[in-house]
Amino acid sequence: MKIKPFTEAPEDVAAYGPVADEAGKRWFELDLREVRGGLVVAVLDGVADRNAAEALKGLRLYVSRDALPPADDDEFYHADLLGLEAVMADGAGPESGKTIGTVRAIIPAGMTEVLEIDRGPGTDTLLVPFTRAAVPEINIKAGRLVIDPPGETEDEPGQDNATNDEINENGKTEE
Repeated sequence: MKIKPFTEAPEDVAAYGPVADEAGKRWFELDLREVRGGLVVAVLDGVADRNAAEALKGLRLYVSRDALPPADDDEFYHADLLGLEAVMADGAGPESGKTIGTVRAIIPAGMTEVLEIDRGPGTDTLLVPFTRAAVPEINIKAGRLVIDPPGETEDEPGQDNATNDEINENGKTEE
């Protein structure tokens, strides 16, 4: 089977012991065969043939939290961030110091990740770059993090706010 690992070194995925499905009902030992293009090729015990392997396509596999090493300072496991209360930094406008939602997801976005903050039903989510400047404080034990999202750029007075549909083939806005 091909496995997409979320470890610093792909081959480390086999070092944490058995892996389980999301419900924790099925456990598999991994027999690592090779690493190819960032993917791990492994044999899973109990998966005897190609049909059995195909039946597991898309299955998410997890390791026991106890098998993971403690996170270093300023490092966090995604699972520790999910569900944290997001509080707006002091001095961050009208919502300063207020709880504005909870961390719903961590989205990979190139060189950095983005926190998706759920602000409740009927409200748009807030996307915040997961950088020290935008997330200056994380307190796992208290169940919260402080965010100071970058401000939105507002249009300058008198600036033409043409949409792409209003721009002709010469690159000029239609009057």
